Amino acid sequence: MIFRAVRDGRPYPEHNLTLKQWAEIPPRPLRLDQLITTKRELALDKLLAEDSTFYGDLFPHVVQWNGGLYLEDGLHRALRAALQQRNQIHARVLVLSEPIE
Repeated sequence: MIFRAVRDGRPYPEHNLTLKQWAEIPPRPLRLDQLITTKRELALDKLLAEDSTFYGDLFPHVVQWNGGLYLEDGLHRALRAALQQRNQIHARVLVLSEPIE
């Protein structure tokens, strides 16, 4: 098993973080088997693209909420790491302790 679970959608409240705000969160190592995906499907062309992070953040975005680590952005990067026999990635983790209004 690569991921802890595979979901379709985000169970946590909307956080409305901008890319600039995500960039202020320092990345930290996470095991792939701790992550719960928020997407059930991926695009093979994105998985195989060498420049898939050219316009985005180099680090996946994870939301820690209600005891889970939800992979919000970076499914292709995480799967690529697993295909390279790596069991962890560095990701930016937003900790949500209460609903954001």
